[in-house]
Amino acid sequence: MLDKLKAINGYFVQTAHLMVGVPSYQNYLDHMAKTHSDKPVMDYEAFFRERQAARFGEGTNRMSRCC
Repeated sequence: MLDKLKAINGYFVQTAHLMVGVPSYQNYLDHMAKTHSDKPVMDYEAFFRERQAARFGEGTNRMSRCC
C-alpha cells in the first residue's frame, strides 16, 4: 500500500513539474546515457538553468515576448 502511495505521489510531482515547465532531469540523464554517452552531463542546477533559459529566451536565444 505504501509503495502505491509513493508511486502516485511521484506521478503528481512529475505532472506538476511538467505543468510549470520543468522537464524531468532523470529523462535527461537517461537520454544522455543512451545517445550521448561520450559527452559530459550537466548537474541538476545547470540543467535547470539551461531549461529555464531555453523556455524564457534568455542569453543568445533571446526572443521578444509579450509576457
